[in-house]
Order: sequence, then structure tokens, then C-alpha cells
Amino acid sequence: MTAPLPPFEILRPASLDEALRALAANPGARLLAGGTDLLVNLRRGIGSPGLLIDLGNVEGFDDISATKDGGLRIGAGVRLARLEREARLRAGYLSVARAAGSVAAPTHREVATLGGNLCLDTRCLYYNQSEWWRRSNGWCLKLRGDICHVAPQGNRCRAAFSGDLAPALMVHGARIELAGPDGARRLPLADFYHEDGAAHLRLQAGEMVVAVHLPPPAGASDYEKIRVRGAIDFPLAGVAVASAREGGATRLRVAVTGTNSCPVAVELPALPAGAEAGPFLKDLGKRVQRAVSPQRSTTIAPHYRRLAAAAVAERLARRLLAQQGQGEA
Repeated sequence: MTAPLPPFEILRPASLDEALRALAANPGARLLAGGTDLLVNLRRGIGSPGLLIDLGNVEGFDDISATKDGGLRIGAGVRLARLEREARLRAGYLSVARAAGSVAAPTHREVATLGGNLCLDTRCLYYNQSEWWRRSNGWCLKLRGDICHVAPQGNRCRAAFSGDLAPALMVHGARIELAGPDGARRLPLADFYHEDGAAHLRLQAGEMVVAVHLPPPAGASDYEKIRVRGAIDFPLAGVAVASAREGGATRLRVAVTGTNSCPVAVELPALPAGAEAGPFLKDLGKRVQRAVSPQRSTTIAPHYRRLAAAAVAERLARRLLAQQGQGEA
């Protein structure tokens, strides 16, 4: 049985400054964009804010614009369906368009936003349940409890981050733009996250995500994920890979979602021109396996998710290298 939403008021600011003032004046408020994740959690009793600040009317929040250096600035309010179809992304940042197109179902993507996906709450088998279920199990470390049922001997929540857009943007060197009481700041998107399922975002009090900045396109990229069903489900492991020429070598970037409490960037050496791709791809798979640490946060075995992440990374890397004439498809 679906629980009713808790009572709340809605404020619809028309500008970023107005939204920030409302957030500062109401510390317990939650920001509302598409609401595809937030409203589901509220029905489950995960949070009960007295005020929702609807960002749908904020001027310029859903703009996509070219930057002076030839890159792109994507507003946090841009809908995922638009990202999926955006010609500039499909031409220069394919992993981003593919990741957007893999989220949930078409109706979700028509309302879900870039900022919402980047700030997606972490997920766990013991957390994303009804309130009576969580209460009967003594709650958990992420909410109201003091034990992580996934790792009872530890002192950190192991819920997994499952946003698709973060790794797809990270492999392109994206930076995130934040605004708050102390003004605006930018930082590498990878630095926006923290390996803690209960506090995985490095947002300061009163801050919100405003936009993402992509540098000029360089090379090719792609994104794939595994999930139980072919739609709707969050990734058990999602992998983005980007490939670019650097001098006489090929540089690959890999990032993974769905396995850790934050998206994981995998460190890789360059592949020299003329070198065999086989040993490099085998090493890439091993590096992915060492970098990720899936836990029992889903019904699917952690080791399967680790192996799957490595296999998807190898497949994408092989495909991109073949496009550049290095290795076999």
C-alpha cells in the first residue's frame, strides 16, 4: 500500500537569488526539480520537509549554452530527455547522452533533471523500503539507526550511489558549479562526492547545484550499465569510458557508478601508439575490479557486480580503441 505524502508547502522562486534566500531561511527545506526520486522517498517516510522549493520557474536553470573555450554549460534544470536528444552532446560527449537515455523510463526522463541525477540519494536494500519495514529492522545507519546492516562491524554507511550522469560527465573532465550564501564556486565533478553513503555530497549549508561545465570535446566516449531489467532499474554497475589522443599515445578515462557510495574514477596508464590493445584491456579490467567495492546493498552478489563493471569497461574501451584504429572491435 502506498503511503500518503507528508504535509508540506511549496515555494516557486523565479530566480536563483530568490531560491538561495529561501533555502537559507528554511534550513530543513528540500529542493524540488523533477521529483522522480525525492517524492518516492517521501512516500516511504524518508524525510518530512515542511517546505519544498520548486526550481521549475528559476530563470535560465534549464539552459544549455556554448562557452567561450568551445565547451558547454548545462543548467542543472535541464531535463534528461533533452540531454538524450541534444545534438551537441551526441556529437562530442556521447557518454552523457547515452547515460541520460539509460535512466529509468521515457516518462521519467521527461521530468527528471541533470541536477537531480547528480544529487541522487544513495540506495540500499535496507534503506529504500517502507517505514514499517525499516522500523521493524531497527532502522539503519543511514537513517535513525546506528548499525549498517550491510557492514555491521563498520562505522560507515555503505549505501551505493546510482546516478548515471556523474561518471559520464567525469570522463570528460566536467566541473560542477555550485551557489550558496558565500557565493558561487566550481570544482571537478569527482570532488563533489564523498565515499560515505549517509553523506555522499560535498554540499555546504545552503548550497545548491547550478550547472555543469564541459571542456571542449576531445575524442570519443560511451556509457553502458547493467541492471536487472532493461528499463526502470538503477544500475548495478554503470561504466563510462572516454578515449582521446595525447601526443603519440591514447589516453582512456574510466568512471563507474552503482558500486560505491560515490562514483569512482579509475586510474589508467596511457596506451602508446602501436602497442597491442589486448594486454592493456586485460590490465584495464583488473584495475576496475580493484577500484570498485560493491557491497550487499542489492539482491545481486557484490562479486558479480565487480566482474560486470570490469567486463563492461573492457568492452567499451575495446570499441573506442577500434574506432581510433587501435585494437580489434
